[in-house]
Amino acid sequence: MELGSMTDLVNHPPHYKHGDIECIHAIKAALGDDGFAAYCKGNVIKYLWRAEHKGNTDQDYGKADWYMRRLLLHVEQ
Repeated sequence: MELGSMTDLVNHPPHYKHGDIECIHAIKAALGDDGFAAYCKGNVIKYLWRAEHKGNTDQDYGKADWYMRRLLLHVEQ
């Protein structure tokens, strides 16, 4: 979460929601089970890969964790 702000750019970035639909739910519906799992894995790799090079290490590690937790929840279902 950004200091001095209530915006959570890791768990609920406002730019990923339009109306009542979050982008992650639309992606899951569009890709199906296997595609969604691959999408989550790819994002984990992406955020870990660039974390040390982008300037906001904590946020990128948080996003990698978010996608890993989303993947684990998906696999458990």
